[in-house]
Amino acid sequence: MIRLDAATVLLQWATGGLFFLWWTTRRHAIGAGYGWLLRGIYSVLAAGGIAAAVATDGVILVREATAAAVVVVSLATLRRTNPRWDLVAPVLGAVGVLAAAVDAANAVGDIAVSLVRVAVGTVFLGAVSDAMLLGHWYLVQPGLPRSTLNELVSVMRVVAPVEIVVMLLPTGMVSVFTGAVDDGWDGTLGWFWAACAVTTVVLVEVTRVALREKSYSAVMAATGLLYLAILSAFGTDLVSRAVLA
Repeated sequence: MIRLDAATVLLQWATGGLFFLWWTTRRHAIGAGYGWLLRGIYSVLAAGGIAAAVATDGVILVREATAAAVVVVSLATLRRTNPRWDLVAPVLGAVGVLAAAVDAANAVGDIAVSLVRVAVGTVFLGAVSDAMLLGHWYLVQPGLPRSTLNELVSVMRVVAPVEIVVMLLPTGMVSVFTGAVDDGWDGTLGWFWAACAVTTVVLVEVTRVALREKSYSAVMAATGLLYLAILSAFGTDLVSRAVLA
């Protein structure tokens, strides 16, 4: 049966995104507007997670309580320029994400596998989303050092293979290929996942190459590639979790 817990995914997305907001603003190189934008976006995603849990009668008290705290903290610090405050919301969100992983362990059958998948997925989704948003921010702040975007792409380069590996851990996507786990589409979703995984790795590498060019247009090219990377990255994470749930 294909099943995906939207409330957990949205909290993961918000938590990872807010963590990498801190990561990219900690050196005070980015204009304050970038922080306002991302806090606003991720507070909406965290609130959406609460709404999804209520709508599907799938409330996990700790997860929803921490999601609410993420919303409150993100909005309360919306216009602050001290990056240290940006660590508060993702720390709170991480508590809820881990609580959701423990709850999901009943379906996965292994609490360690569930925890590592959710933790890696949080970093994975946050890094790729913030990299794309940061690429757009160069339109607003063209003098921003290229190293800021390079850092996020480097994080993606490390975490993408880890994301793939944790989804192969038993019971993992290998079981879809062998037929031990039925994806409901005669294995098609397994191959779709594999295509997304390979595409994500390739797009990250091509983005790194694009950013080696010195012209400003290289950043815009990298941003376009990151648009595609978001699609393949979400396919890599969400398809596997839906099939294995």
